[in-house]
Amino acid sequence: MMYFTYTSELLFMRIIPAVITAAVTLSLSYVFSTKLGQVPPMGKLLSPQTGFWQNAEVIGERPHETMVLPGLTGKVEVWYDDRAVPHIFADNEADAYYVQGYVTARDRLWQMELQVFASAGRLSEIMGPGLIGYDRGKRRDGMIYGAEKAVAMMESDPATRTAIHSYADGINAFIAQLTPATLPVEYKILDYKPEKWDVIKSALLLKYMSADLAGFCDDLEFTNARRLFSMADFNLLYPDFQDTLYPIIPKGTAFPAPAAKAVAPPDSVLAIDASYMKFKMDKPNPENGSNNWAVAGSKTRSGAPILCSDPHLGLSLPSLWYEIQIHTPDMNVYGASLPGAPGVIIGFNDHIAWGVTNGEEDVKDYYRMEFRNGKKEYLFNGTYRPAELRVETIKVRGSAPIYDTVAYTVFGPVAFDNTWPEKTTHEPFLAMRWKALDSSNELLTFYKLNKARNYDDYVEALQHYTCPAQNFVFADKQGDIGIWHNGQFPLRWKNQGKWIMPGSDSTYAWQGYIPRAEVPHMKNPERGFVSSANQRPTDNTYPYALYGEFDLFRGERINNRLGEMSQITPQDMMTLQNDNKNLFAAAAMPLIRKHLDTTALTAAQQPYWQLLSQWNCVSTADSKAATIFNTLWGHLSDTIFRDELTPKDSSVLTWPQASTVLLMLLRDSAVHFVDNINTPQKETLSGLMQGAFATSVKELAELNKAGKLELGRSRGTDIRHLTRAIPAFSAMNLNTGGGRHIVNATQKTHGPSWRMVVQLSDKTEAYGIYPGGQSGNPGSPYYDNAVSDWVAGKYYLLHIFDQQEKDDPLIRYKVVFTGK
Repeated sequence: MMYFTYTSELLFMRIIPAVITAAVTLSLSYVFSTKLGQVPPMGKLLSPQTGFWQNAEVIGERPHETMVLPGLTGKVEVWYDDRAVPHIFADNEADAYYVQGYVTARDRLWQMELQVFASAGRLSEIMGPGLIGYDRGKRRDGMIYGAEKAVAMMESDPATRTAIHSYADGINAFIAQLTPATLPVEYKILDYKPEKWDVIKSALLLKYMSADLAGFCDDLEFTNARRLFSMADFNLLYPDFQDTLYPIIPKGTAFPAPAAKAVAPPDSVLAIDASYMKFKMDKPNPENGSNNWAVAGSKTRSGAPILCSDPHLGLSLPSLWYEIQIHTPDMNVYGASLPGAPGVIIGFNDHIAWGVTNGEEDVKDYYRMEFRNGKKEYLFNGTYRPAELRVETIKVRGSAPIYDTVAYTVFGPVAFDNTWPEKTTHEPFLAMRWKALDSSNELLTFYKLNKARNYDDYVEALQHYTCPAQNFVFADKQGDIGIWHNGQFPLRWKNQGKWIMPGSDSTYAWQGYIPRAEVPHMKNPERGFVSSANQRPTDNTYPYALYGEFDLFRGERINNRLGEMSQITPQDMMTLQNDNKNLFAAAAMPLIRKHLDTTALTAAQQPYWQLLSQWNCVSTADSKAATIFNTLWGHLSDTIFRDELTPKDSSVLTWPQASTVLLMLLRDSAVHFVDNINTPQKETLSGLMQGAFATSVKELAELNKAGKLELGRSRGTDIRHLTRAIPAFSAMNLNTGGGRHIVNATQKTHGPSWRMVVQLSDKTEAYGIYPGGQSGNPGSPYYDNAVSDWVAGKYYLLHIFDQQEKDDPLIRYKVVFTGK
């Protein structure tokens, strides 16, 4: 009775404030604003028989269960450990994936379905009219179209066909058992019910990840920028390469002559478009960061390789990842799975380990199309050809459906036209060529990695992975380490795809892909480690054009530390994943010292300079100087570029990367961008620095007065509920350090979503943590139980059970599933 009282009170404390605050705050939240703002039926919500009280979960020991699930061919055992991680033991793969679908849905059904609705552009069905714009955008991106093509590929391969169908059957078996009382609490708050899980939903979830990791694409913004800047200035603001470079493949590596070459049109310099564009792409935050590396046994204390993976993504509750072990006669894999997709995405088995970071490559281009008869025909190679018209029906809760006709061309869907995002008479028709909309089967890569035994298996698995670009790091028990900058990358001529291209001429289309064998990769380097941190994959001697918005300083920090280290232990790797050294700040501080006249600072400004001048450039949560530096650099950058990058015609532009700005100023502090084009006098960097510091102190003084000058208080981290609008279901104002350019790239709403360290000794030794818990139920003790440990930089020992360990005391309860 004690556990029920506790969890009931926990639910009461979370849900009642959630209902009250939702009524007030949801109307202000982006995306989830309109329908969520209405209080749910209180009678249903508060009912003792079917309301939120029924979502209370047991704390402590739970009785073993036996369940009959139609469709299973044999017996499957699931052991839950002390953190509610399921360990699945099955006699065949179909049963294993079936039960994976069931147990994942039992913990995360609402999350799985909401993310699918978000990917498919269907949120208006449950949230109401406020999300019509979001849904239309997803339909224009071709998400359902791409998922349909992916399903066809998955169905054509026997292994992935079995996996997706068995997984879907398991989810549906759980849904079939639900009653009004046992529905996840969000269904009760939002007043709707789950629908059947079809295999296309798993494909949609993978496409959602492709969109979230879309990498770099600034075609629209760069086209606008070319109207404002000369080519020389454009290259200063948006260079392909930074002056200082720590690429994934070490600088100076010799590359073979290219086996393929893109042929540029006779006049490959695109004309600057006369009309400006207000179109704006929904893109990932360029400040997001991920890290991974593997060190050879020659550098470790145990003599075994150690692999580390640290993907930084948007943080939410329920968490993005779901920890799991799957054991069959020919597979024993452990790691982070994606709720809604079978298998393990980042993890290890008895032989290998792997991890991923975002490759950042541009695999999305836009083409200006010439249409006639509305959207029916477009000009291509001298003749008009019919467009494929898809009528997208967007159902809207409480309102009539919305219909949007999307034209598909040889390049892909028309993402923007004179009806979207707003009705105009002058905006162009832009078709989107995106690699994620091609037929592919990325799931097959993870299926094969889950069962891989060596480097050759790893390489074979990666050839099926096409989009988004990812850096796959590898280590195995044979002692091999490696990394592939993996994906299919368009074969481009110089500058192709940086600007909007003419869609009426096939000579501007992609001319194939970089040959697979020549994609950047490395095995067993002499230095004893491989690593990636979203930096460029190669130096400028690589013979193919690769474009992206790459980081610079995190990769430098990781490579420097790994190069210095020896006798490495897993604990050393945990420390590096939590490293808060800010090399960007260390490079910027001499510039600040040179151009800030500290003798002219006022008495009110001096204390802030003293803190900053004595800073060790380590951005810990309690660092006041880190807040001062971040604020100062933000105001300085804004002061320098606000005049050039705030055009009067409201066209959308992108600001140069912070590392570009820093290196530009270190190279030439009198660069002409320092001068304000809107004033008669000539500004200097010293004058701008003085003004930026004064402006910063006004802001910082308010933070200091409120007791929030420390980084963990001024910025901190919010792990929001998936609705982005229910604080009671969130973990807010977490006291975190780190930031952009830092190995611990934790930010306000982004951070390390799954930290993993695996030592591939004879008996695998593995550690991991993610910011949340296994359960998606806010009334469960496993909803956010790992958050405080994640903030503190702690890790959990990962339990890799075998069938002989059935009586291990860490196994808290078991479920036996049978088909009859």
